[in-house]
Amino acid sequence: MTGYFHNKNYWALILGGSSGIGWGIAKKMAEEGMNLFIVHRDRKKTAAVFSENLKSLQQTDVTIETLNIDALREEGRQDVLDLLAEKLENKGKVRLLVHSIARGNLKPIIHKPPTHWPESDDKTELYWKIARDLEATHEKNRSELTEQDFHMTIQAMALSLLDWVKDLHNRKLFAEDARVISLTSEGSHKAWRSYAAVGAAKAVLESVSRSIAMEYAPFGIRCNIVQPGVTDTESLRMIPGSEHLKANATIRNPFHRLTTPEDVADVVYLLSRDEAAWINGAIIPVDGGEKNS
Repeated sequence: MTGYFHNKNYWALILGGSSGIGWGIAKKMAEEGMNLFIVHRDRKKTAAVFSENLKSLQQTDVTIETLNIDALREEGRQDVLDLLAEKLENKGKVRLLVHSIARGNLKPIIHKPPTHWPESDDKTELYWKIARDLEATHEKNRSELTEQDFHMTIQAMALSLLDWVKDLHNRKLFAEDARVISLTSEGSHKAWRSYAAVGAAKAVLESVSRSIAMEYAPFGIRCNIVQPGVTDTESLRMIPGSEHLKANATIRNPFHRLTTPEDVADVVYLLSRDEAAWINGAIIPVDGGEKNS
């Protein structure tokens, strides 16, 4: 099987590539002939599912390495890079770094919304139904966001990207023309209940990504941010009220469907091609026009 990157000895390093959008990107890049190094953090049960899914890539004729390790710890990152350098054998290079780490706190700022809701009419019935459902959800979780929760989430979902870029660059593992892709969401500039810490992390991630795009450009590194529409992944399902988010997105979307991991993977692939070299520091929506509706 061949693809755009066949025989170029390029590698994609995907952080958080065992499921959801990260896995969708991994599949697409393998199909296009790019070798994979997938870093993931899974329990025994989910790791077994991931291992089974890898079998679907057996016909792609690429090298696939995986490591179940904490990519956010300094020691874990260095272990990954040591093994990656060994696999590259001073020949292959990292063409694509994808930051798809979803580890953050989904707690409300205040655990319980008001218990009395105004009488609703036809126009506001859906809104109040969502509000009451969220009230019931948060009644089960009385913990509230702390400053430490914000710090942990921002470090995991934003600042860690810079750690990886710095180390890959310092070890000379990037290709002469390398692409860095981070994943943001509409929550970076729009308030959702229980999304405050993750929303803050996404806003920081966008800022860090733009700075990488500017300061690493002289070294041939392009950095862009992809903003998928609402995508039915395990990470989304962890957000309180996610069913309502999905229903609302389906209504808003001009194509009346959710974004899929494959939609996002296709765009990441396009950004990895030679022709996309002049796209740098951009936030690219991949939502079928959802955000405009």
